[in-house]
Amino acid sequence: MNLPNKLTLLRVILVPVFMVFYLCNLGLGYWSYLIAAVIYIVAACTDFLDGSIARKYGLVTNLGKFLDPVADKVMVMASLLCLCYGNAGSLYGILLTFATAIVILRELAVTSMRLVAASADGSVIAAAMLGKIKTTVQMLFVSIAILEPFLTAVIGNELVAQVLRGALYVLLAAMVVMTIWSGMDYLVKYWKYIKE
Repeated sequence: MNLPNKLTLLRVILVPVFMVFYLCNLGLGYWSYLIAAVIYIVAACTDFLDGSIARKYGLVTNLGKFLDPVADKVMVMASLLCLCYGNAGSLYGILLTFATAIVILRELAVTSMRLVAASADGSVIAAAMLGKIKTTVQMLFVSIAILEPFLTAVIGNELVAQVLRGALYVLLAAMVVMTIWSGMDYLVKYWKYIKE
């Protein structure tokens, strides 16, 4: 297994570690959110590193083309579900739950298209540019959302907390738009596999 694929696997391995710090607190108070955010950001960085290294050194493989988007999906969906749990009962939590449902439906649809294409003629559908932008927006939203409780507690300023929450609403909307747009892009491009 080459280095880019190892980085992709590392991303998947870091997901449960992130979840433990985000959900369990471990007696660390708000510092647990900071640790969870750092773990998440490190995992997100592996997403950009694995592809860059693979292209630069000619290490692109069909396994990597398949594993990379799957690892992204595992990471984003697990983190969104954690955020839904952590914000349950609030308006933000309700909107986040609807957004998460849209993300999960889109990811299941695109993964299904990948599997159909692979079984039809062995094609491996690599991540498209819109899909990469979507993943970047999702990871940016999740990183800030994970940090929000820590930043709010440390800064202790109501105005800053409101600005931060407003920024999260904007990023949440952008995430939903990019999720739907990139899903439609895949659907149009790979319709030939679905209609067969």
